[in-house]
Amino acid sequence: MEIISQGAEAILKLKNFGTDIIVEKKRIEKKYRIIQLGNKLRKSRTRRETKILEKLNELKIPCPKLITSCDKKMIIEMEYIKGVPLKNVMNKEFSGQVGTIIAQMHSNNIVHADLTTANFLVKNDKVYVIDFGLSFVSQRTEDKAVDIHLFERSLNAHHTLIKKECWKEFLNNYNKYSESSNVLKHLIKVEKRGRNK
Repeated sequence: MEIISQGAEAILKLKNFGTDIIVEKKRIEKKYRIIQLGNKLRKSRTRRETKILEKLNELKIPCPKLITSCDKKMIIEMEYIKGVPLKNVMNKEFSGQVGTIIAQMHSNNIVHADLTTANFLVKNDKVYVIDFGLSFVSQRTEDKAVDIHLFERSLNAHHTLIKKECWKEFLNNYNKYSESSNVLKHLIKVEKRGRNK
């Protein structure tokens, strides 16, 4: 199996699945954690990520399709989207698609929690959201505002020349979410806290 990504939390590998190629995500053991506690955390996070993927698939939000998961082995198998990282091809239109995706997620109280342009793929001019390792379900406006703040920070850090037009297009589409005005009001508070640190 070919390793395509290795982070602090998990290893992603490509593997054959019949005639298809899929992604296997395995949560890895942290050496500094007590084994029993580490296993409990990895199992619960695998279950949580599986439920998030199931819900996103049910809502037809563009993301990898869940194939199977096993919390005992801490493994999730999902569709392989052979796309280009959004970070490498960012433009106004794609930012608008991100706004639509996040509006749909927040409408269903799903918070991504790692909203950077590295966690989206583009395939055939369509944007897909990926990596739900930190995602969770929440109705809190604060959590959704922090989500948006992370995306704005990503634009500021990696897409400085086009950040204004991308942010505007993101907001145009995010505003289709009925609670968007409350989230964006709260975003101002989040940004102030960040500046005062």
